[in-house]
Amino acid sequence: MEAAAPEGAEPGSGGSGAEEPVVSLAEVLAENEELEKEARAVLGGSDHERCSYSQGAVKRQALYACSTCTPPGAEPAGICLACSYECHGTHRLFELYTKRNFRCDCGNSKFKNLQCKLLPEKGKVNSGNKYNDNFYGLYCTCKRPYPDPEDEIPDEMIQCIVCEDWFHGRHLGAIPPESGDFHEMVCQACMKHCHFLWAYASQLAVPPLTKASSLEDEGIVLKVEESEEQKKEIKKEGGVEHHDTKEEKQLEQLSEPSTSSGSACPEVVTKSEEPICKLKELQSKPFVKKDTATFWPSNWRSKLCTCEDCLKMYSELEVQFLTDECDTVLAYENKGTSDQETERRDPLMDTLNSMNRVQQVELICEYNDLKTELTDYLRRFADEGTVVKREDIQHFFEEFQSRKRRRTNRMQYYCS
Repeated sequence: MEAAAPEGAEPGSGGSGAEEPVVSLAEVLAENEELEKEARAVLGGSDHERCSYSQGAVKRQALYACSTCTPPGAEPAGICLACSYECHGTHRLFELYTKRNFRCDCGNSKFKNLQCKLLPEKGKVNSGNKYNDNFYGLYCTCKRPYPDPEDEIPDEMIQCIVCEDWFHGRHLGAIPPESGDFHEMVCQACMKHCHFLWAYASQLAVPPLTKASSLEDEGIVLKVEESEEQKKEIKKEGGVEHHDTKEEKQLEQLSEPSTSSGSACPEVVTKSEEPICKLKELQSKPFVKKDTATFWPSNWRSKLCTCEDCLKMYSELEVQFLTDECDTVLAYENKGTSDQETERRDPLMDTLNSMNRVQQVELICEYNDLKTELTDYLRRFADEGTVVKREDIQHFFEEFQSRKRRRTNRMQYYCS
């Protein structure tokens, strides 16, 4: 079914002589459904009505920083989704996307003149929370806002899974692979902090799109690596027949793709049943250490060693979350979409299918009017940088219904 041209206009006239694209209502609904799905993924199933403070440090949730209440120079603070609506609706907010193990700060001692409307009784501080420049609206090593009005270079922002800062692709020391080729990134500074990851990178990481250069230019050659073919030739020349050792088989298993679908999160590993350390085996092999970020495929975390020594090392480096596949942003987004998916059919599509041609065209016109007016209404909030509250939406639909009644009454007057 196709949308009809407005009254008084020739189909395809478009004012400029160019033929306007014809879009079916089904396509419009599908596009809106995709946008809603993306919004649900970004919010990760966060509660928009109840403050998350009572849940303690939430594993992952949608977070915001209020520049009105905690401007640069003040102590950094983060607020949950519900508080961004109810307590800071008219304030200037920075969207932080998601941070791990964070407890809502709204109304605590960091907010000098504000009490949380949803949960007034809160502790003075949340000592377990971690903050960075993102809470002041600054990102990357360049410490610039996003979007940056002074930056004319189109670039993608990528979040580091360790420090959770966001970086421009051009500030990572290497050209990132195509976005669909990797799932997670560890920035340069965090690779220095988690230096053990370089041993895994040689087996698991997705290569960046860098220009060909010598190993001396790219980084530090820790060991001279020979290809598998060269190793076989050397063994043949020495009269030694090649056999797969237990160590080589384990390395092959390490590099094999995971069979996990990623839809369900396994338990966080607390104790290893494997007596052999995967990391030591990898460190005994040649690998290159560079001054760049690294890019990782899905399920790479399941390949990390979980022996007693490695678990102790993760704890000392405060990166225990690396062995938790439920910590990933993908798991967070999947939770947002799965929590709100329903099995029932779309009532709008059911109604559309039950209509005749005239009714369908009338519905399209009504829908287009609603979409245009709602877009114009919401654009004002976007321009002012304010949050749209429930009362604002109610006010819009009351005004929309009032205008619709006036149009209907005028039509009845002219027809009588």
